[in-house]
Order: sequence, then C-alpha cells, then structure tokens
Amino acid sequence: VNLSFLDICVISTIIPKMLVNIQTQSKVITYTECISQICFSTLFAGCDDFLLAVMAYDRFVAICHPLHYTVIMNPHLCGLLVLMSWIMSVLNSLLQSLMVLWLSFCSEVEIPHFFCELHQMIQFACSDTFINDTVLYVSTVLLAGGPLAGILYSYSKIISSIYRISSAQGKYKVFSTCASHLSVVSLFYCTVLGVYLSSAATQGSHSSAVASVMYTVVTPML
Repeated sequence: VNLSFLDICVISTIIPKMLVNIQTQSKVITYTECISQICFSTLFAGCDDFLLAVMAYDRFVAICHPLHYTVIMNPHLCGLLVLMSWIMSVLNSLLQSLMVLWLSFCSEVEIPHFFCELHQMIQFACSDTFINDTVLYVSTVLLAGGPLAGILYSYSKIISSIYRISSAQGKYKVFSTCASHLSVVSLFYCTVLGVYLSSAATQGSHSSAVASVMYTVVTPML
C-alpha cells in the first residue's frame, strides 16, 4: 500500500505539469513550482528507494526463514521500517531543497528536461555549487547505496536458498515471488544511479531525460 501510494505521488508531482505544458504549448515553470517539484520528487523517490529495500528484506525473511516470518516481520517492525523510511526521506528532501534555495540563478534559465531535477538545477546555478555537489553525491551514495547494499545482500541469501532447493518446480515457485520486485529494483536503481552518479561527466540532456522517464514514469507504472 505504501509503495503504491508513493508511486502515485511521484507521478502526481511531475506528470500533471508536463501535460499542462503540452496542452498549452508553454514550457514555462515558475521558481516556486520548480522548488516544489525538487522537494516532493526527492521526498517520494527517496522513500520509494527505502521501501524497495524493506520489501527485499521481507522477501529474504519469507524465503530464508519461513517458519519465523510472522515473528520477525510483525506489525510493529513493519510500521517502524516504514516510519524510518519516511523520516529519512523527509530529512534528505528538506536538506536538498534548502540548499537549492541558497543558490543564485539567472532571471531566466532554460532547463533541457521535462521537470526540475535536482542535479540539473544545481548545474544551472550562477553561484558556487561545491557544497551542493558534495552533499548531493554523499547523500546519493549513502541513501541509495545503503538500501542497494541491503537489497543485494537479501537477494544473495535468497539465491543461495534457491540453489539448495532440489526440485525445479520449487525453484521456479520461489523465484516467481521475487521476479516482479527484482525487475522493478533493477530498473529503478540502474536509471537513478545512471542519472545522478554520471552527472559530473559529460552527458547529453536527452539521455538523462530518457533515464529520468524510466524511474519517474515507467517504474511507478509497473
């Protein structure tokens, strides 16, 4: 339920403005609207990231410790994990948004994108962006790398458990419970990390926009 809610929020933050621009043939977005997009898209995408890691842990417990599943994944722990995901995402979103507010921009900026994405807005600033870049990359490594490490660990244990299953039907049944989650995780992380971690290198705006479509539209749709 939480993941579905977040996916709706991610789409609602970005797509309506894009559709209005297409309908009115106007590509103008105000400074306030842009900051709002940065704040909410960072919040919801970050929380989405944490929840995918929580779901991977849930699959790990269900497959590797099925007899203890109801004890380990009790309602109290589930609620705590979701609450921590929201708290971490809110704090990161507030930090990134406030640091963008400290930057100076020209009166008119042309954004080669379909929404105001954080790392591109930092690149367009007229003032020094060293602190913003540092905070962005550190937070990306910690807040994306941490959950990713948890996901990789969970699936390494799941794969190890699958290999120990003797029957092919049993292996297929176990793998099928993880296939949809694993595909969404792969799509989400590959595109997000591709956009943010390669932004320091020379990269065309078109490829960045395509990658952003994948994790802001395609992944939530799936």
